[in-house]
Amino acid sequence: MSQFSYQDGVLHAEGVSLSAIADQFGTPTYVYSKAALLANFAAYADACAGRDALVCYAMKANSNLAILDLLARQGAGFDIVSGGELQRVLAAGGDPRKVIFSGVGKSADEMRLALSHDILCFNVESIPELHRLNEVAGAMGKTARVSLRVNPNVDPKTHPYIATGLKASKFGVAFDDALATYRTAATLPHLEVAGIDCHIGSQLLDDAPLLEALDRLIELIDKLGDEGIVLHHVDIGGGIGIDYREAGEAAPVPVGDYLGRLFAKIDAWRAARHDGRPIKVIFEPGRSIVGDTGVLLTRVEFLKHGEEKNFCVVDAAMNDMARPALYQAWMDMQPVARGNAEALTYDVVGPICESGDWLARDRELAVAPGDLLVMHTAGAYGMTMASNYNTRGRAAEIIVDGTVSHEVRKREQPADLFALESLIK
Repeated sequence: MSQFSYQDGVLHAEGVSLSAIADQFGTPTYVYSKAALLANFAAYADACAGRDALVCYAMKANSNLAILDLLARQGAGFDIVSGGELQRVLAAGGDPRKVIFSGVGKSADEMRLALSHDILCFNVESIPELHRLNEVAGAMGKTARVSLRVNPNVDPKTHPYIATGLKASKFGVAFDDALATYRTAATLPHLEVAGIDCHIGSQLLDDAPLLEALDRLIELIDKLGDEGIVLHHVDIGGGIGIDYREAGEAAPVPVGDYLGRLFAKIDAWRAARHDGRPIKVIFEPGRSIVGDTGVLLTRVEFLKHGEEKNFCVVDAAMNDMARPALYQAWMDMQPVARGNAEALTYDVVGPICESGDWLARDRELAVAPGDLLVMHTAGAYGMTMASNYNTRGRAAEIIVDGTVSHEVRKREQPADLFALESLIK
């Protein structure tokens, strides 16, 4: 059940009117539901109950400290892709022993930071990275636990910008090279081979590609075992999609159904091996935990009627929400209050000086200047991808808990944006 619903004709987040939030905190503003966040994480936790499994939230989706804190309290681990994200985990009270470090370009400084906090595992994506990590760990007198991110060349059937498991992707080690790369890793003295990882893409609405990728990982795990390289965990990545409500789009596979089929495949494989050797299962969900927990709240500035198009000009822009301009993403938009304005077809656009500054196209909306709109399913890849283009401060962030609104990030002011700059004297 959605935590965003109309009550007496006004859209609410849990028990709080979005009109009241706009009055108190201004616009544009990201508004998240605590109840929705906890329910989405519980879907993973419940499906993993009684198993050796770890849910590592992919914090690139939304890295607000309050969200990280809420998830850490539920037992979440974290999937990070930078040293800065590790510092956010630590600031939020997360356990570094539940952190996996992904990404193709880890610097030596980032490796040192992660090793100093004894993270769970590095997901290594190339042979040069193996050697760099071995050197850094050796200089620190430490051993780095590693898994290889294997590229299984499985088509995720998603937008090409968020497909990561094909041969042409920059991510991971090619499947045909993985066995040799594991052999190299096993010879390096300051590395401990711990597991295997893959992540084929994002916004996956069908679990068939994920299960196909798991089949390829299982094939490789068996080959490694035959050579005496025993893996202790398999990380199937994330990527499960959410419902953006676009007409004609397939509904995503429910989390419990997907995990049930995945665990059934792993159980059948383990039974067929007859050795009873346990293996931990790790997941890296991001969007499916936080995506539908948030909306972007914005106010209509002008209605502009052109010769070919009607434009609804709002105070949010592509710097606040990059997904439409970047991926041509479809995200549902609704007025906060149901009024009596005439419904017309609009392109919803922002004030940035770019033709690509649009949030929605060809939407039928009944709005007037000064009205409030919300962009739904904005909890993932909204604030984390926001910029300060045109010297625009990033939006405030609010978490609603029942009838209480918590400001978990203040709106940036112009002085904040140039505080680190200086004049030449």
